[in-house]
Amino acid sequence: MPTAPIAPAPNTAGCSLPRPLPVLGDEVRAPIADGGEIGYAALDYAASAPALRAVWDEVAAYAPYYGSVHRGAGYLSQLSTDLYEESRATVAAFLGCRPDDQLIFTRSTTDSLNLLAGALPTGTQVFVFETEHHAALLPWAHHGHPVTYLPAPRTPGQAVATLVNALADAAPGPKLLCVTGASNVTGELWPIAELATVARRSGARTVLDAAQLAPHRPVDITALGVDWVAFSGHKLYAPFGSGVLAGRADWLSNAAPYLAGGGASNTVTAQDGAVGVVWNDNISRHEAGSPNVIGAFAIAAACRALTDAGFEQLVAREEELLAVLRSGLATVPGVRQLALFGPDAPRVAVLSFVVDGWSSEEFAKALSERYGIGVRDGLFCAHPLVRTLLGPEGDGGRAAGCDGPLKAIRVSFGVGTPAEHVERVVRAVRELVAEGQPVAAR
Repeated sequence: MPTAPIAPAPNTAGCSLPRPLPVLGDEVRAPIADGGEIGYAALDYAASAPALRAVWDEVAAYAPYYGSVHRGAGYLSQLSTDLYEESRATVAAFLGCRPDDQLIFTRSTTDSLNLLAGALPTGTQVFVFETEHHAALLPWAHHGHPVTYLPAPRTPGQAVATLVNALADAAPGPKLLCVTGASNVTGELWPIAELATVARRSGARTVLDAAQLAPHRPVDITALGVDWVAFSGHKLYAPFGSGVLAGRADWLSNAAPYLAGGGASNTVTAQDGAVGVVWNDNISRHEAGSPNVIGAFAIAAACRALTDAGFEQLVAREEELLAVLRSGLATVPGVRQLALFGPDAPRVAVLSFVVDGWSSEEFAKALSERYGIGVRDGLFCAHPLVRTLLGPEGDGGRAAGCDGPLKAIRVSFGVGTPAEHVERVVRAVRELVAEGQPVAAR
């Protein structure tokens, strides 16, 4: 993993940028329509980011020593248990957890938020903006909680005012706000600290969906004033299907175990045809079964790698590349960038757009087949938000000259993205728009 600041490298866009962090797949070549090959431009980080090589190297070094966690007295079991708990401490420090916070390893952000939904006290009123990713939008009603879906705000200030009004009308009892840190559609940063303050003043708690925020910006539970943070390892440059839920212990400790089984149980007895169980009241209450120790270790390795590289430099590099992308696309006729808070809102390296005369599917296909560029097209598991941003056309309507329902194209990148990949997508969009949609796709 990096042990020194990232060395600057020349950038053909006319600025000097730090070098990207090495990631797996940075040498992959993709076939293109003319029969040749080109270096693959992976620009779908918002779905799954490539693993950092530093993370992969740490995991590879540990793999021969893998053993069961919390399950044995042997050397490998003890070593794996120590590494698992050390990983928990590393991630907790990365998130700025308070001394009495719990950090539970899960499968993903979706898993984390469903775990929390199952742990809420009966009758908890949940407040969530309809602009959320489905992972944050759907678990609450699914688990039987009353939900207030807040309308899409058009400014950060409007988001705060909307929450103030909603909480003022709320009935007494436990309340929870669920909100994203950065949109997976527009990349826009949400006013988390302000929203958490409003929630706290009204006796509500806050859970932060940091799936898109944590890979791009430091996340500090204490500084933001939130009660829980959830994120996924596969978006934080760590493979192996692990996630995190970190925050206050009381509701979690008082809830029924997320999964019933070994690890969550302290004592199990069988007598007279009945089975009795006493559940653990610590972190293991919600970590039944053999934990994904490699996934947890990979997340911790990613936290170390990002910290060692220096978030300040990583953010500066990302913002320069994002400026190249946004300004480049702004010069292409018929390209509309999507935004909720407006063009000047701060954001991470996630950008969605539509192109007049093209379906998103055909445009993404052309980027891949002709330029070796991998992007995402569709509604990005945030259907209400994308349809709001697309306007009337997004509700089953059609774009000018497009035969299908209007969706969007998303470009997203991160610490492993070379400047050339961002420049290539700008050039490709310009060329495709100039040529027009192929007859076969019309």
